[in-house]
Amino acid sequence: MKVLVLVKYVPDAQFPRHFGPDNRLVREESILSELDEYAVETALEISEAHGGEKVSPVTVLTIGRPEASAAVKKALQMGAASGVHVSDDAIAGSDALATSRVLEAAVRRLAPDVVVTGMSSTDAETGVLPSMLAARLGWPQLTLASGDVSVSEDATTLSARRDEDAEVLQLRATLPAVLSVTDQANEPRYPNFKSILGARKRPVQTLSLAELGLDAALVGAAGSGVSVLEAGDAPARAAGRVIVDDGQAGVALVDFLAERNLI
Repeated sequence: MKVLVLVKYVPDAQFPRHFGPDNRLVREESILSELDEYAVETALEISEAHGGEKVSPVTVLTIGRPEASAAVKKALQMGAASGVHVSDDAIAGSDALATSRVLEAAVRRLAPDVVVTGMSSTDAETGVLPSMLAARLGWPQLTLASGDVSVSEDATTLSARRDEDAEVLQLRATLPAVLSVTDQANEPRYPNFKSILGARKRPVQTLSLAELGLDAALVGAAGSGVSVLEAGDAPARAAGRVIVDDGQAGVALVDFLAERNLI
């Protein structure tokens, strides 16, 4: 069985985010998306339950500029067996629709049995790519799994639990399938010194659009359904109103809330 996990290189939330002159998010201070760590952990747990790396290897896939390989390296340090980095200048500016085309082409080339993703990226936060990818592949999808992820002994069926607001759903699908997991699914492992050193020897393959057989006109701005006309930093937050308790603070507070139809 082959397990493929999709990861993204996103701006580090510890640093201010801003847009460049091309209306695209600046990614100079970026890391592996935190939510994708849960997907990597899930993929590794599936692998370990089915013979480990030699029998059920985990491959990690990312799309992006050359520096996006850092996201792959972090996943390799966690225990993934190999990495694939799709990098092509034509991909820049792709929305979720165009990105799903690249992912479809890559998945078809790699031919995994299970594709695992996080619930969303921490930059765009669309959360639609798992479903888009499954639709393009024609595969079943188990989305927003909260835990109890397992693959049957004969590697034909994928099961997972999804926790809804008012109910708990037990999901099941035949393989191949697409799975997305939430940040409640597990506790991602922390790379130790041995795994960090070992990750240096693990192979990372770089692929272009041509190698995937994908027309450049189907990605980037030309292949996207969304156009960004203008982007900029959010305005500075205005100072709040301070109510001094001079004996009428309660009345002033009620008036403040009433003016905004909050009571």
